[in-house]
Amino acid sequence: MNLPEKVTMIEVGPRDGLQNEKKQVPTNAKIHFIKGLKEAGLKEMELTSFVSPKWVPQMSDAKEVIESCLDEDRNFVLAPNRKGIDRVYETDVKHVAVFVGVSSAFNKKNINKTTEESMEELKPILAELKQKGYFVRACISTAFYCPYDGKVDPDDVLALCTQFADYGVDELSVADTVGMANPQESYELFKRLNDELGDRLLLTAHFHDTRGMALANVFACLQAGISRFDASSGGLGGCPFAPGATGNVATEDVVYMLHQMGIETGIDLEKLLKAIQGISGHVSRDIESKYYKLNNQTHSVS
Repeated sequence: MNLPEKVTMIEVGPRDGLQNEKKQVPTNAKIHFIKGLKEAGLKEMELTSFVSPKWVPQMSDAKEVIESCLDEDRNFVLAPNRKGIDRVYETDVKHVAVFVGVSSAFNKKNINKTTEESMEELKPILAELKQKGYFVRACISTAFYCPYDGKVDPDDVLALCTQFADYGVDELSVADTVGMANPQESYELFKRLNDELGDRLLLTAHFHDTRGMALANVFACLQAGISRFDASSGGLGGCPFAPGATGNVATEDVVYMLHQMGIETGIDLEKLLKAIQGISGHVSRDIESKYYKLNNQTHSVS
């Protein structure tokens, strides 16, 4: 079987994992979490987002988090609109993430714009970011299913991804936002994306584990030639605009599977468990990842 020898994990826990957390997580706990994740070997990470504190109060301390955690790694800040981008320009951040849903119904619920309207707004912003030398990651939501419109046409996904490639983004993070994709669908979509766009930009797969199929979907993507995966330590996360969507696939579960298969990640699982244990007391939900639960039961991580 022809699988990648090395995989890059993009940690989304500090942003995607915490954004919908009901309890306000203290800023120093977020900073400690991020530094622990970096210590474990995670070199690409979504630190936070510049969004309205009214809608996402958990991210109201974005500036403080950035000031404490920015380093030479690839540190992403999500900035969904012009207001967010202008805030990015006030910092030393050099890696920016934007997002658009393939489904217009989802996009309307999320940012009150159709997919087409979002792309029109983003076109000049992306050109500006690239001109200023920023690394741009485009997050593609609802690439398989939409909670409002049902199954999404793969042709629509490819069209949106191609449009982003034409706009000059550096990376596409393509997401199964509601966790309904199966391995066959995952293989077929990512094989097609890899064949048509893989030589133009980085391709990253982003899975939620709502129905317990995230690891199988990761494996299917490995077979399709994908070697970059988003994941959230502790399986934290969910989407406030996608009813029923549970957390992202757990970083530690993906890393354990990859290591067992002889695939290199550069991540120290023991240090990763320490980082998760540090944040676990600050979130309202239990840490449900298999690897974390097994290791927490068998020995204490100090």
